[in-house]
Amino acid sequence: MYRAIKILLLALCLAMPAVAIVKAQDDIHPLVDALGVGDFPEREAAIKALVASKDPRVGEILELLSGGKLYVNSETGGPVLVQGGNEDEPTYADPISGDAVSDVDPDYMSKVKINNSLRTVIATATSQLTLLSPDRDARLAAAQRLLKDADPANLDLLASALAEEKDADIRNAMEAARAVMVLKSDVSAEEKKAAIDTVAARGGRDALTILNSAMATAPEELKGAIQAHINVINRSLAFWDVGQNVWYGLSLGSVLLLAAIGLAITFGVMGVINMAHGEMVMIGAYTTYVVQEYISAAFPQLANYSLAFSVPAAFLFTGFVGLVIERVVIRYLYGRPLETLLATWGVSLILQQAVRTIFGPTNREVRNPSWMSGAFELGGLSITWNRLWIIVFSMVVFTALLVLLKRSAFGLQMRAVTQNRRMASSMGIRTGWVDAFTFALGSGIAGIAGVALSQIDNVSPNLGQSYIIDSFMVVVFGGVGNLWGTLVGALSLGVLNKFLEPFAGAVLGKILVLVLIILFIQKRPRGLFALKGRAVEA
Repeated sequence: MYRAIKILLLALCLAMPAVAIVKAQDDIHPLVDALGVGDFPEREAAIKALVASKDPRVGEILELLSGGKLYVNSETGGPVLVQGGNEDEPTYADPISGDAVSDVDPDYMSKVKINNSLRTVIATATSQLTLLSPDRDARLAAAQRLLKDADPANLDLLASALAEEKDADIRNAMEAARAVMVLKSDVSAEEKKAAIDTVAARGGRDALTILNSAMATAPEELKGAIQAHINVINRSLAFWDVGQNVWYGLSLGSVLLLAAIGLAITFGVMGVINMAHGEMVMIGAYTTYVVQEYISAAFPQLANYSLAFSVPAAFLFTGFVGLVIERVVIRYLYGRPLETLLATWGVSLILQQAVRTIFGPTNREVRNPSWMSGAFELGGLSITWNRLWIIVFSMVVFTALLVLLKRSAFGLQMRAVTQNRRMASSMGIRTGWVDAFTFALGSGIAGIAGVALSQIDNVSPNLGQSYIIDSFMVVVFGGVGNLWGTLVGALSLGVLNKFLEPFAGAVLGKILVLVLIILFIQKRPRGLFALKGRAVEA
């Protein structure tokens, strides 16, 4: 008998939570039905009452409300229901249990309407609900939304969430949101000063905006402290702005390096002013597009790695095009610089028109792989992954080319022809074939530059024209035929451009760079790093 009583008591204890849950489900119905009563102010009060209930299903209900799925009988003001089905044959269900509800006349059902103000209330309420979510990303997003809205009415909820939060990043966002709310609320000067210190500790442009806003309504005794924080943040931002300009300059310089390095080899060895070099870059970009489209169609599982196939394909194809141009056109024009310039200009027009005929005049989209998408923060710098990878890629290409020129037999012959063509020919070097393969090598590197540029620029028939003048400036400034000069020249001109653009504009900035280069070559006609050799000294 005693054992039976214990089992009965245990069963009652286990049943009590279920009874409580059922009671909670019954209790929330009036709160949901209140959404269909009254006008927008009453609806806002009903939303806040729902959130205050802390029922786990409130988030789903608010999502239905925001999506326009909740309906109510416009005549009787009956229970709020979820509409499903289609316009001709709508169905209705209980928003809490999901059970179907019959005997509903669609003609009398009207949508529970919301306005922009209520959408803001719902977004804030959703943030409140997700502050205690087990999902870290959801809690972080909620804290950031609260920081943006900064409604002082959420102070109590934020305080309870802060008491339970363990993640440092989320706590920082919550504390910043709480500080901004305190600045907007009517509290003591001591609390506002602590909030000001919290905001200032975050630094950055967001903190500067918050402090500037707080300055207008702050008590007189706090304005001095706010101004001091503003001055410190301004100095910090000025420092990081310089660093950001240097980063932008280095990323631009890496692009110029890839575009100019092939031209430096061709110009240095052959003395050819190749006006079609930009079109080699353009052909490399279109090769990337073709390879990506083919791999996406034939091997979709490899689409994220199509650039790995595009690099050798662009190098080989543009190298072959360059070899054909040298054998068909340029080999007959050595020693005649004006005719070479005009001939390569004509070749560039032919290549542009050929691409327009094949691919059309509109831009082609080359998608960034996932590992080259997005950005990350480094101190006060914003660094995009595609620019970072292009800098790394340009340094790899530069190093590989340097090893080729210094450690291979072909590189030795190329350097010999660059320094003294006649002496190299008398030593048995076939200078004609060195010229041909040098031109092919320079064109292939330009094709690789096109692969990189396809990730940051529009792929169009005019792509190469944007970089040909800058490439010539890099080669002349750094020293004809000198790789180290090309590297220093590209990075220097890239950084200089980025520092001049904010003050002079993009076009005037390029003009100023050109004027500076003209003045520079008046003093050093051979560039920063002049090649040494008998032909040069003659």
